[in-house]
Amino acid sequence: MIKAWSYIEEYKGLRKKILKSIDRTLKSGQIFFGKELQKFEKRFIKENNLKYGVAVGSGTDALYIALLGLGIKPGDEIITVSNTAIPTISAIRSCGAKARFVDIGPDYLINTDNIEKYISKNTKAIIPVHLYGQACDMEKICKIAKKYKLKIIEDCAQAQGAKFKNKYVGTFGDVGCFSFYPTKILGAYGDGGFISTNSINLYNKVKRIRFYGIEQNNKKNKFNNKYYANEHGTNSRISEIQTSILNLKLPQVNSWIEQRRKLANVYSQELKNTSLKLPAENINCKHVFHLYVVYHPKRDKIIKKLKENNIQVNINYPFPIHKMKAYKNKVLSKFNYLPITEKMANGIFSLPLYPNLKKADVFKVSRVIKKILIKI
Repeated sequence: MIKAWSYIEEYKGLRKKILKSIDRTLKSGQIFFGKELQKFEKRFIKENNLKYGVAVGSGTDALYIALLGLGIKPGDEIITVSNTAIPTISAIRSCGAKARFVDIGPDYLINTDNIEKYISKNTKAIIPVHLYGQACDMEKICKIAKKYKLKIIEDCAQAQGAKFKNKYVGTFGDVGCFSFYPTKILGAYGDGGFISTNSINLYNKVKRIRFYGIEQNNKKNKFNNKYYANEHGTNSRISEIQTSILNLKLPQVNSWIEQRRKLANVYSQELKNTSLKLPAENINCKHVFHLYVVYHPKRDKIIKKLKENNIQVNINYPFPIHKMKAYKNKVLSKFNYLPITEKMANGIFSLPLYPNLKKADVFKVSRVIKKILIKI
C-alpha cells in the first residue's frame, strides 16, 4: 500500500533521538512551560523571520486566541474562504463573529479581486488561508486591509516555510497562525500550534489568553506568575514533550520542504500531458507542497481504481464550509453559491506526498494514474 501520508519512516529514522529527548524532558520535572517550550518559541521565531511568538495547544487554538487577542466579538464579520479546514471557521464562530466567504481562483486561494465587494460596516478582519502550501497574494491583501483598516490573520497551518516575494508567510499580517498537527510541514506527534505577531502588546495578550488570562514573566504586573486572571482566557498549553520533539525536528524542516518540492516536480513532469488539472506555483511564490492537489471531473472513478491498485489518496476538502449543516446558516455570503469553490470540491484529490515517500512510489502512482485516465 502506498499511503497518502505516513510518519512511520520518519519515526524510524529519529526514534533513538526522540526517545532520548522524551526521557530527558520527563526527568526535568517540568511538564508545561519549561525550557523546551522557551527554546522552541525562540527557535521557531528565528527560523521563520518572526518578531514575537507563542506556542499553543493546536492550530485551531492559534486562530481562536488570535481573534480574541485582536478583540473580535459577536456581530463582527471576518472575510475568508469556504474551501478550508473547519478550524478556520470554527474559530471565527467561537468568538461569536461570522464568516463572509469570497470565492477562490484557479489556484484554490482567495480571489483578491473580489474581496472589496464583500466588505461591510461590520467587517473587522481578513483571514487569508495559505492553502496546500502556497501563499496568497499578500501584497493585494495588505493594501485592501490598510485601505479599510482591517486586521489580517494569516492561516499558515499548511504553509510553514512558504514565501511570497521572498518573505515568509506569517510575517505580513497582524497575526500568523501555524499548526503542528502530525501531517503538517513541521509535525508533532500530537497537537500543537503557534501564534506570531510583530506587536509586543498583542504578544503579551495572547500569551495571557493561552493560560486562563494569567500574567507570566511580566514583572511590571503585580499579579505576575500568580493564579489570578487579568482577563478572560482559555487553556491552550503545549507540553514539554511535544516541544522537545519539535525542537528535534525543526532543523530538518528546510530539507523536508526541498524534498517535498522535488517529489512534487516528479508528479508535475510525469502527469503534465494528462487530463488532470495540476497544481502550479504562482509567480512570486515559493510553494512548500504540504499537499499535491489535482482536479478531475471523474475523481470518484479515479480514486476507486487507485484503491484497487493499493494507492491511497485523500480529498482535502470534499465539502465547502458553507455547505455544512453546522455553518450554512451562520455564515454570510453575498451569494449562496460559490461556483469555483463548489466545482473544485467535487473534483479535487491529494496524491501521496511526504518527505519520506520514495521517488519510485511517485513514479508508480503516476504510471497507474495515466493508465486509469486512458480508460475512464
